[in-house]
Amino acid sequence: MALTATNLNTMQLLNIVNSTSTKQSNLLTQLSTGMKINSAADNPAGLIAMENFNAQITGINAALENNQRSDALLSTADGALEEVSSLLLEIETLAMSSVNDASLSQAERDANQAQIDAALDAIDRISNTTTFNGERLLDGSKAIQATQAGGADVINLNIYTRNESTTNTNVAVTVTTDARTADTNVTGNNLTFNGGTDKLGADTEIVVTGSLGSETISLAAGTTRDNIMAAINTASASTGVVAQLAGNNMRFTSSSTGSDEFVEVSVLSGGAIVTGAGVATGETLALTREYGVDAVANINGRVVTADGEDFSYTANGFSLSFSLGALNAAAGTQTITIDASTGMTFQLGEGADTRSTIGIDQVATFTLGDSSGTLIHDIRSGGTADLSSSSANTLTAIRGAITQVAAARGRIGGFQKFQVQTSINSLNKNAEALTAARSVIADTDYAKASADLNQQSVLLNSGISLLGLANQQASQILSLLG
Repeated sequence: MALTATNLNTMQLLNIVNSTSTKQSNLLTQLSTGMKINSAADNPAGLIAMENFNAQITGINAALENNQRSDALLSTADGALEEVSSLLLEIETLAMSSVNDASLSQAERDANQAQIDAALDAIDRISNTTTFNGERLLDGSKAIQATQAGGADVINLNIYTRNESTTNTNVAVTVTTDARTADTNVTGNNLTFNGGTDKLGADTEIVVTGSLGSETISLAAGTTRDNIMAAINTASASTGVVAQLAGNNMRFTSSSTGSDEFVEVSVLSGGAIVTGAGVATGETLALTREYGVDAVANINGRVVTADGEDFSYTANGFSLSFSLGALNAAAGTQTITIDASTGMTFQLGEGADTRSTIGIDQVATFTLGDSSGTLIHDIRSGGTADLSSSSANTLTAIRGAITQVAAARGRIGGFQKFQVQTSINSLNKNAEALTAARSVIADTDYAKASADLNQQSVLLNSGISLLGLANQQASQILSLLG
């Protein structure tokens, strides 16, 4: 082969050394930054995927921060309601002890009333001062508001959640079946009296049974219709059965409506009714059991059965409850319009379609109480149900308020557990998975990069050595000219 003096070998080796040096430089950059993709030229397709993952992870982290703040807000509301619940239990204890007239002095009863007044003041203070980030939570400003067309035909309306429509939404309610008490007059099963002078022909013992329990009532021979009714009504708080007149007839009804209510009167002994003239009528006090009826309504095209007169409706993002007031099967349709600008809206995920709105109704002494209308505000000194009034509604109002607060806590807790905290758990798992996927594309594999760096270092050193040999070969050829 001819012996020539050219720089071809040198150029080839120089290109190899430059290429190896570039690879070594890239590996050093990857190891120093921890990223495989440090410029778009490193991996164009990988860069696009990495940036998409970065956008998703950023959105998830923002959603996590939102949910953590939401969780803290709901915990604040729940803590305040827990304190209200504790105060109500204290009030119940004081009211119960005040019922014991025989062993309680007036001074002690006055002291109990003073403590109740202080506890009621504390409930109102909690309602007005419970805040999160400057926003009040329990004063009613965070409730979902609604209006009724044509007046308040439904009562005790509470809206717990609403959908995310930006316009007001109508809920149409049409009662198809009216609620009824358990009523002995429904089937004509009542007691016939010719007048107020009709009476029992012998000593009689009867058992009156209703949804609250049974009571045995003893009646003497000669007891008149009106006195029989009075004896039965005296036990109404224990039985849930009320006696009343239907013309000259004695009629028994339950104190509440619904299919859980029932009325039954049975005779243990005696029971025959005689007329004022002493002629037997053949009637007895025994009456077979009769049950009440739950109301049924069509709510936005959906058939819903009430608990007595109390409806709960959950559909299409709405959750609400109400009781029938003037609305009945003959009254037509009542429209409830839900205000789309009220309530508390929480962002649970990354997109706008993950919003959810709940409401917290006002928790105050003039909003808490029994559904019949007695409020714990009435238990204050001078109120219609204070300790001096000996009102049967006092304990009923307190227990109704306890139930209301417990229900509010349950709704907040349910939303917190099944919406907010579930969303936090899901977002954390999504962030973990997306971070792992991004890492495969973008993060440096230190073991592989270190091995590749050693390889490139060996190749670079070898190339430099060979470049020196190539230069030496050219010098040797030039020496022949000497």
